[in-house]
Amino acid sequence: MGTTQLESVPEPKYWHLKTVLSEALDSEFTVGEILPNERDLAARFGVARATLRQALEQLELEGRLQRRRGVGTTVAPPRVGVAVGNEQHVWPGAAGDAWQAADCVVAAPPAPVAGFLEAAEGELVHTVRRSRVTHGQPVAAELLYVPASSVPDLSAIDAPSGAARARAVLRELQRLELEGQDRAVELGSARADDARELDRLPGAPVLVVTTRFFAGGRTAAVSVATYRADTCRLTFGVAGGVEIHHDPERRAS
Repeated sequence: MGTTQLESVPEPKYWHLKTVLSEALDSEFTVGEILPNERDLAARFGVARATLRQALEQLELEGRLQRRRGVGTTVAPPRVGVAVGNEQHVWPGAAGDAWQAADCVVAAPPAPVAGFLEAAEGELVHTVRRSRVTHGQPVAAELLYVPASSVPDLSAIDAPSGAARARAVLRELQRLELEGQDRAVELGSARADDARELDRLPGAPVLVVTTRFFAGGRTAAVSVATYRADTCRLTFGVAGGVEIHHDPERRAS
């Protein structure tokens, strides 16, 4: 394999390298194949390793590459289709919900969530942890924050902890009349706990969808769902909901 020197171009060198690498992925590699190490790639394209890392990060963000624990950088498969949901009046855990409840603890929420819930400093809320798997791979992890006032009839005796407790919280939410919800989407980096849940490396690009659920004239629950940016492509439907679609046009190899 010969050395390919980059020509002088007006755009940043890493951006031009990204295009060259993308063409190489199409012509020389298959889905799941492990890329050569950074030293070999940098030598092949005649660039510094820092420039190479910038290009690889861009390709990971675009879903062309995946960094996997204990494996290295591999060619990513096409993005899978996962419906986040475009129903405007459905609580988490309602019929047809694809999320799986994993655990529930009582803890103080992060400051931004506490602000949404108008919770007092240090006030404890039910924190339900859920996960979502599509085509055999984890695509999203969620933390659902529910104050005690939203589930006043929840019995600690019936379901003291774990997944059973999480399902009990979700069942109690169904008793409230959902008045509406809103969503915000932003690009972020995977925290250590999200990375473990999603089989990613800490700092990997993720899409964070924050949803507020309204009942009784207040925010009754807040969902913070973290999606793998290399796996998911977000679009906004006519009804205002969010869907994640498979991209049939994009070739992965």
